[in-house]
Amino acid sequence: MTTDGVAKSATRNTTTSTGHNDTLRQVIVVVSAVLAIIGGFVGSGAAGGQAVQVASGGALAADATPIAPGGPAFSIWSVIYLGLVAYAIWQALPGQRTIERHRRLGYWVAASLLLNAAWILSVQFDLLPLSVPVIALLLVVLVRAFFITLATRPENLVDTVVTDGTVGLYLGWVCVATAANIAAVLADAGFRGFGLGLDTWGVVIVAVAGAVGVALALRGRGRIAPTLSLSWGLSWVAVARLSGDLESTPTAVAAIVAVIAVVVATIVLRLRERRSPELSARR
Repeated sequence: MTTDGVAKSATRNTTTSTGHNDTLRQVIVVVSAVLAIIGGFVGSGAAGGQAVQVASGGALAADATPIAPGGPAFSIWSVIYLGLVAYAIWQALPGQRTIERHRRLGYWVAASLLLNAAWILSVQFDLLPLSVPVIALLLVVLVRAFFITLATRPENLVDTVVTDGTVGLYLGWVCVATAANIAAVLADAGFRGFGLGLDTWGVVIVAVAGAVGVALALRGRGRIAPTLSLSWGLSWVAVARLSGDLESTPTAVAAIVAVIAVVVATIVLRLRERRSPELSARR
């Protein structure tokens, strides 16, 4: 075989291999989405199990800890699941198969879907301590996915909404859920906060969540989706602390301040980002 023949054969093999890998990635994302939907169905209690809020002895209920969001906060999962299904379908389209953005992002989204299902199972089977490393790993995976969306340009408006919007909403909510999950596990284990009191710990943890939201706004240059879901979660923390069985005015006020800080930071950074190209063009 000539040198040209060897080169052409190698090119064909590389193309075929890449094609198979792309198809495999698409299939894995779709299958992971299906498993996550089944997990969400189980986690809602509709399949005969317990809803997440009452599973594990009610450790994740709205009145379990000072930073537990009110029950209606969890309705955001409907939007997140819808977005994840939309992304699974979008990336599976033939025209999206070889898009570099999906090549870099697909497996991270699939990992997040499987981890989400694993988290639901850990709670349903009363393995609450196990839920902490699972949700922590889920948060790390989503941060990585978020960075990929920042580093790659969306193809069009559909890609912006389906890909960037879904990953952003998912990340923002999991930030709040991670804090609430850790607090629930500590409370269930008998942790009493070194005598500082529930109000103090509530304010501290909510402040940390708000700082994370501002950091996401800075890193994301004013991305709206993470701010929406994180602010949604913190707002329901405030509602639960003002009207629920476990009242804490300091925690509620801290949550409201955190929401305002995150929203203002996002708006300022987004306006600055929009002005930057205009200023560059004038110069």
